[in-house]
Amino acid sequence: MKVMVTGASGLVGGALVPTLTQAGHEVIALVRRPPSGAGERQWDPHGELPSSIFEGADAVIHLAGESIAAGRWTVEQKRRILDSRKLGTERLCRALVGLARKPAVLISASAIGYYGDRGDEMLTETSASGTGFLPEVARAWEDATKPAAEAGIRVVLPRIGVVLSTKGGALGKMLLPFRMGAGGRVGSGRQWMSWIHIGDLVAVISSALTGDLRGTVNAVAPNPVSNADFTRILGEILHRPTILPMPALAVKLVFGEMGQELLLGSQRVLPERLQQAEFSFRYATLKPALKDLLG
Repeated sequence: MKVMVTGASGLVGGALVPTLTQAGHEVIALVRRPPSGAGERQWDPHGELPSSIFEGADAVIHLAGESIAAGRWTVEQKRRILDSRKLGTERLCRALVGLARKPAVLISASAIGYYGDRGDEMLTETSASGTGFLPEVARAWEDATKPAAEAGIRVVLPRIGVVLSTKGGALGKMLLPFRMGAGGRVGSGRQWMSWIHIGDLVAVISSALTGDLRGTVNAVAPNPVSNADFTRILGEILHRPTILPMPALAVKLVFGEMGQELLLGSQRVLPERLQQAEFSFRYATLKPALKDLLG
């Protein structure tokens, strides 16, 4: 297949593109700068996108979006986060709909932030959206793909959990303080963390290129853990103490609304649709996943 990928240089895209290439697909990265070769095409997610950018695509994987974890959310940063997902996806879908030969599938990233802070409630793809900024962003992000689905393109919306990778993301940020013995639970530690190994996430996206998956798919491992258990297991693997918790009040003072939703929010998400499709997780539980990543 000829597969076009936005966000190809990001945490997920950086792992996905080599895997797709090794599987025999022709991968074209959509980049904002002038292209450096035949494997790249330039696009501007902030402007109108001519359909010609996507000519010849059999599939499009849309991963681009402003980081949600770059510090306290200002009014301007929240606008950028929302617009980068909502408007960028709307423009991309308009371009795809305008093609005479449309791609067979659009895989457009979403996030488990859709569910909001839900305590111990078990959440599947049929669960309602929550309240707060992240659910608002996820709803707008997913709704922006409707024109593509209405035009007959098979749309898959992976709601991605906490991606475990040593190259970035939440785990990448945790490693230095934990290795220095300064790690600890966040808040009460009772909040649920729904995670996925980067290798399994790449496999989920790769498998969605073919087959009949469509609509929302929870891209998380089948065994979420509490923040306290995540902290304990990471400390065990790194052979470091984890006795320096960050109280909830400190999280709110330092990170504001971002800390409240992203660090203290609880999402106990289950990959019901992947399990129904008999997807085989290589890392279904946390300890083997972290051992693989951290040697």
